[in-house]
Amino acid sequence: MYLSQMSRDELVSFRDSVQALYDGFKAQALSLNMARGNPCREQLELSVSMLDVFNDNDFMSECGTDVRNYGVLDGIPEAKKLFSDMIGVNTDEVIIFGNSSLNAMYWAVQTAYNKGILGEKPWSQCGKIRFLCPVPGYDRHFKVTEFFGIEMINIPMNSEGPDMDMVEEYVNNDPSVKGIWCVPQYSNPDGICYSDETVRRFANLKPAAKDFRIFWDNAYCIHHLTKEPKLILNILDEAKKAGNENIVYIFGSTSKITFPGAGVAVMGASKENVDELKKYLGISIISYDKMNQLRHVKFFGNFENMKKHMEKHMEIIAPKFRIVLDKLEKELRPLGIGEWTEPKGGYFISFNAMNGCAKRIVSLCAEAGVTLTGAGATFPYGKDPDDRNIRIAPTYPSQEDLAKAVELFTICVKLATAEKLLAE
Repeated sequence: MYLSQMSRDELVSFRDSVQALYDGFKAQALSLNMARGNPCREQLELSVSMLDVFNDNDFMSECGTDVRNYGVLDGIPEAKKLFSDMIGVNTDEVIIFGNSSLNAMYWAVQTAYNKGILGEKPWSQCGKIRFLCPVPGYDRHFKVTEFFGIEMINIPMNSEGPDMDMVEEYVNNDPSVKGIWCVPQYSNPDGICYSDETVRRFANLKPAAKDFRIFWDNAYCIHHLTKEPKLILNILDEAKKAGNENIVYIFGSTSKITFPGAGVAVMGASKENVDELKKYLGISIISYDKMNQLRHVKFFGNFENMKKHMEKHMEIIAPKFRIVLDKLEKELRPLGIGEWTEPKGGYFISFNAMNGCAKRIVSLCAEAGVTLTGAGATFPYGKDPDDRNIRIAPTYPSQEDLAKAVELFTICVKLATAEKLLAE
């Protein structure tokens, strides 16, 4: 029977029985963390042999530069080839950064804010400016725009990506709208892949602001959970077809491919965008870690080998997603409480509780020793208007710990939902 169909007496009895289960978990004094999408130890071990690739004492790039020295601001050519293949751009349309794509995104916003884009006024001189934010979305994207005082506008997600009618209405008519955050392949946290129509509509936007940019964070471009993945269209190719190639900045990294703390980040864009950005980049740094760039090239060799490497990741984490999804299906589906995504890739499961319950669920989990991403984090300013979305990150715990954590999670969902129904 669905929880919403129970009589008050039945709800009270249900709540009390679940409370007893919850108290039992609290007594175990658990300490499990599912707050962020961290790779587990087994995933990190996949890349450890990368640390030995310089045993041949060959530190020379194909461009003739010793990678231990200064120089080559935008990345050594063999790294540009590898990572341009990964994000789908030409080698003259890519900049190789350090280990953090988030840092590259921050820098791109900062540069637009301080210097402007392709001759337009700096954003800091444009009065009120705004960004579109598909929700639920990535909390760290929202923190970047909040840091610069940029107003954020929620754009609902659907099964094909952001609501493009809303996106087009804002972008094509409001010159204060300067950008939009996108995670197009396995969106964070919903795991949605943008449809071909959505990508084409992005590529064919006609912004009222000439300096509008799509921040296309393709963080999970090869992070599949199935051997038959859904692949998205190449946004820059589509933008070129529309005569609109300057509209997009593309970001990616090896953070969840090799080592999150010691990977390689990349940014792709039109050659005109890249040429301007390199002028500004050269003021702040002479070069990024070319040894790490060459280390990755020696380790992978080519993009095909990188994709094969990701199949090993899939073998480790796909069973963890299955543990979570099977438990949600078994414990919550019969009660009619909660909705959740079943992603084919990426790092998260998006769970929607009954309105008004997300904060209570996260709090109950924390009291019993399981840390989740904070309720509201997937919305700008940390404010989920319905208090319902929770991001579940299954990758880091062991399968045994994950099973305990998701069992507790379902208990907390039941308890918080029963409390809510009784209060109403």
